[in-house]
Amino acid sequence: MSGKTSSFGWLLLLAMLAVFPLLSPGAFAYDLAIRCMINAVIVIGLNLLFGYTGQISLGHAGFVGLGAYMSAILTARFGWSPVFALLAGAFTTALLAFVIARPILALKGHHLAMATLGLGIIITIILNNEMEYTGGSDGMSVPAFSVGYWTLSGDRGWYLLLSVCLVATVIGTLNLVSSPAGRALQAIHGSEIAARVAGIDVTGIKVKIFVLSAVIASVMGSLEAHYLEFITPETAGFGRSITLMTMVVVGGMSSVGGSIVGAVLLTLLPQALTALEGGETIAFGLILVITMIFLPNGLIPTIRDRFARQRP
Repeated sequence: MSGKTSSFGWLLLLAMLAVFPLLSPGAFAYDLAIRCMINAVIVIGLNLLFGYTGQISLGHAGFVGLGAYMSAILTARFGWSPVFALLAGAFTTALLAFVIARPILALKGHHLAMATLGLGIIITIILNNEMEYTGGSDGMSVPAFSVGYWTLSGDRGWYLLLSVCLVATVIGTLNLVSSPAGRALQAIHGSEIAARVAGIDVTGIKVKIFVLSAVIASVMGSLEAHYLEFITPETAGFGRSITLMTMVVVGGMSSVGGSIVGAVLLTLLPQALTALEGGETIAFGLILVITMIFLPNGLIPTIRDRFARQRP
C-alpha cells in the first residue's frame, strides 16, 4: 500500500467514525455499526492469517466462540470481573492455538482446510453438549461489561469502545505488514520453500500469526458476548466461519481496507435481504462466485490496481 493510499484510507476511516454519531443515528443504526466493527476487527486478524500468510482457516469462528463463552461462563457462573474474564479467554485461546498450530499448519491445501474445519466443529459440539456451563443449544445470558463500579452501557459507549478497538487494530496491522515481519508473511504466502532458503523461520512465523489471529477473534468474541448479553453456540458455528472467510475474499486478501469493506458489506447484506426467505445464503454464494470470477483479488485491491494503471 502506497503512502498516499494509506493516508487517504486513514482519513476516510477516521472521518466515517467521527461523522456517524453526528448523524443522530437510532438504536438500530448503532447496533449495525457496532456489529460491523466487531466483524471488521475479526476479519483483519483472519486476513493476516489467510490473506497475508496464505494459511486458510475454516473454523475461525471457533476462536470467537471460545472467547465469548469463557467471558460468559467466568462472569455469569463464577462472578469474575469481565476484564479478567476477557483476558482469561484470550490466554486460553492463545494456549490452544499455540498447541495445535504446529501440527495443523504443517498441512497444506484442502488438508489444512479440513483440519481447521474440524477444530471449529469440535468447539461447537463442546459448547452444545456442556449444558451445565454453556446452556447448550439454548444459549446463556451474559452480564454487562463492567470495570469496578462502572458499567459500559448505551449505544454511544459501545460505539466508542469498538471504534478504538478498530483503529488500534488497523494501526497495529499496518505497522506489522509494513515491517520486515510483514514482508516475511508475504514471502511465506508466495513460496514457503523460497522463504526457507532466504532464512525465514517459516514454522515459527506461521505459529505466531495463527496465535495472534486467534487471540484477536477471542477478544472480539468476549466483547460481542457482553454487548449482546446473550450468546448461543451459533457464535462458533461453521456458518459464521464461512461468512468471515467470505468477508476476507470479497473485500480483498492482503488488504486491511478490504477487510473492513468486506465486513461492512456482508454484515449489512442480511438486513437488506430480510424480506427474502433464504436470500442471505443465496446472496453469499452468488457474491463469492462473482468475486472469484471477476474480482479474484477482492474488491479493494482490484479498484486500487485499476486506478494505479490509469495514472500517467
